[in-house]
Amino acid sequence: MSFIRSIRPSNLVILAALPFIVYLFASSADYQRSLRAILGVELGSSAFVPGFLLLAVAFSAGFAVLILSRMKVARPRLTLAVGVAGLLATAAILAGNLVHPFIASVVANGVDSFKSDLVVKGATPRQLTEAADLMVRQVEAWVWPTYAVLLAAGLGLLFAGSRAEAPVESVVRRAGCWLLGLINGAGLAFVFLFAHLAFASGLATTIRAAIAAYILAAILGLVWVGLLKLRYTRAVLFIFVATALVFAAFSAWFLLQPRDGYVLAGTLDGKVGIITNTPSGLIGAVRFGQYEGGPTTETPVRTFVSPEQAIEAIGKKQDVSGALLPEASVPADWPRIWRTEALNDRDRAAGITLAVIAIITGLLTLGGFLHHRHPLSIGSEFIVDTIRGIPMLVIVLYVGLPLSGALKDATAGVFDPPNLVRGIVAMAIAYSAYLAEIFRSGINAIPAGQIEAAASMGLSRWQTARLIILPQAFRIVIPPLGNELIAILKDTSLLSILSIRDITQRMREFQSASFLPFAPYNSAAILYILLTLAAASLISLIEKKYDVKHR
Repeated sequence: MSFIRSIRPSNLVILAALPFIVYLFASSADYQRSLRAILGVELGSSAFVPGFLLLAVAFSAGFAVLILSRMKVARPRLTLAVGVAGLLATAAILAGNLVHPFIASVVANGVDSFKSDLVVKGATPRQLTEAADLMVRQVEAWVWPTYAVLLAAGLGLLFAGSRAEAPVESVVRRAGCWLLGLINGAGLAFVFLFAHLAFASGLATTIRAAIAAYILAAILGLVWVGLLKLRYTRAVLFIFVATALVFAAFSAWFLLQPRDGYVLAGTLDGKVGIITNTPSGLIGAVRFGQYEGGPTTETPVRTFVSPEQAIEAIGKKQDVSGALLPEASVPADWPRIWRTEALNDRDRAAGITLAVIAIITGLLTLGGFLHHRHPLSIGSEFIVDTIRGIPMLVIVLYVGLPLSGALKDATAGVFDPPNLVRGIVAMAIAYSAYLAEIFRSGINAIPAGQIEAAASMGLSRWQTARLIILPQAFRIVIPPLGNELIAILKDTSLLSILSIRDITQRMREFQSASFLPFAPYNSAAILYILLTLAAASLISLIEKKYDVKHR
């Protein structure tokens, strides 16, 4: 009875319904197919599970030893047992061939199947070529022994430090802790956050997106709160005034560059040739007749790389009868319909961007002067208020499509993140505003006397925040932070709009292929319920751990 009372009531309801859910999936072929599709279970993925489990046990045991060794209440037997479990899992990795299929699957799914020579073309699921598989085995031949040596060294330093003298103990234990933390922390991050999990890739995508977005949102939220707490000084005001003037000067320099002359020559009987890198404003003017004497109907256009290609196409009397060309390359005998001058897109975009930055900096400076606040504090408040006023779906679409596309064009294709990264950044930006308000309320709940006492003891503002304010504020804001974790876990379903193959996207794909009315939706709903209840239980445990009022 005590065990039942310890279970949250909502979880108790799910546990009571669990036999029915298990029976439903065990007895219905439709539900089994929908569950496999939504989870992202690939063909032959059972061969990858043993390797994944061995790596997970080895890395988790090594990291658990680090945590147990740093607890206030020493548990030497448990620490030793966990360390032995990690060594046994590592020995199994070295002795057998169980890990290689998993690592090969991770490598095969981590490259572009269309461009990379490491995978067999057209094979589903992805498979490494013989040469690539041999290369992976050669890398594994030194990676796992190296990990085993480092793990044994870290455990040895940790246990040896506990028996050494006081001055030596601190140094030896710290070295062991750093070694265990680095190798096992990196391993855990790789296995749970980055490696392709062919036996549950859809579920893994949802969980990883939620965790990554939540961590990034928390960091951004702390940044917004930190900016809100900046102090106002006249020196800062003068710096921002000078910065706004500098941006304005650079903007004027770009916008006042010499204009290039363009001529619309030929006739409008067919298509109009447009040369690559022609200013976008002129292209729109030609298409929609936005010039003196232009037609009222839309003019079809065709793109050419160079003026010579456009001139050649017109000379061959193809479907192109005219062209918008740089003035210097227009043949002298061609009729000229329209002449204009325009600034190239690169200088225009740079000038407008700098002008916007200058205006925003000036407005923040003016607001700081009027209200005696730091300009960045006002900027942080504006960001939080603005983000909270935009729907989540709009932010996901804006960051995932036009903003990412603009950054890709501005960097000539160097900055082109995958859709999953775009979705994570979008959700992090959206939720950072709400987390910032949570952090701010927690910080404001700390009595001002404690801050004054810290200042009287000679602590800096950073030391006061790190040692006094944030630890207490964290205990206060645990419940609302937990609510945001559950909310962001559910809102990952919006990422399917970017074709990210999470639970929701896989559900839609399976439903459109199978035409089943209820099984895909019920399966996805049950998965989300289980995920949110697991998150709620974790939050409840954290609340109990840090609930100092009722101890």
